[in-house]
Amino acid sequence: MPGVTLLVAVMVLLVVGLAVVTREWLLLRARLRQRGLLRRWPIPKRSVEQLDPRFHPDELGATRAAEVTYLGRGTIRVPGGTSDTEAWILAVLAKDARRLFEFGTCTGKTAYLWARNLPQGGTVTTLTLPPGRMDTYRSESGDDPVAEAYAREESRFTRYLYTGTEVEGRIVQLYGDSKEFDETPFAGACDVVFVDGSHAHSYVVSDSAKALTMVRPGGLVLWHDYSPDCPGVFRALNQLARRLPLSHIQGTTLVAFRR
Repeated sequence: MPGVTLLVAVMVLLVVGLAVVTREWLLLRARLRQRGLLRRWPIPKRSVEQLDPRFHPDELGATRAAEVTYLGRGTIRVPGGTSDTEAWILAVLAKDARRLFEFGTCTGKTAYLWARNLPQGGTVTTLTLPPGRMDTYRSESGDDPVAEAYAREESRFTRYLYTGTEVEGRIVQLYGDSKEFDETPFAGACDVVFVDGSHAHSYVVSDSAKALTMVRPGGLVLWHDYSPDCPGVFRALNQLARRLPLSHIQGTTLVAFRR
C-alpha cells in the first residue's frame, strides 16, 4: 500500500510538471512568433511613428513635438503599470486631446499624466471598481480567474497619483463595474479611449465595444497588455482584429485603432 501511494504521488507530480512545462512552452512559442522566428502574432506590428507624426525622430532622436511632463518608473514595480515607453506614448497623445477616457484607474498614473499634458479645457474621465465593493465584479464562463484576482487587487486604491495635485480638478473619477457603465453620454466624443481594466476575456470584449462607441471619428482607442501572458486580452483582441485594422505598437504591449 505505501508503494501504491508513492506511485500515485509521483504520477500527480509528473502531470502537474507536464502542465507547467506545456504552458511555459506555449508562452515561449508565442513570444518567438512575435519576434518572427515562428508564425507571427495575428495583429501586425507598426512603429510608434506610424501611430502619430509627433513620434517621428530627426537626426538627434525624438523631437520636442514628443516632449511631455512625465513620470517614469524605472525598475520600480507598479501594480498594473504601463512601461516607461507606454506611459510616454500615452502622455504624448494627450497633448492635443480635449476628452480622454480610461477603463481601469489602478494607481491613477495614466490619468495623472494625461491631466498634466492636456491643453487648457481638456478633461480626463477614469473608471474603476468601487474600493470595498468587489462583489460588483461579474465574471463569466471562460474568464481567467487570475485576471479576476488582478482586477480586484488593482481596484483597492482609495488614493491615486493625482490626489491632491494641481491637476486633480481636470479628472473625473467614476466608480462602478464597467459592464454596467452607460457609455452613451460619451458616444463619439472622446479623442482617446484607453482600455486597461479587467483582463478577463468577457470584460475586454465589453470594454472594447463601449470604447469603439465612445471614440470620435479620427480618434484613438488603445488597449494595454496585448500578450499571451494576458490570455483574455490576447484572445479578445485577436478576435476583434478579424473585423478591424488593429495595430500592435512595436516595443510595447499596446494595440491601437484609429477610427
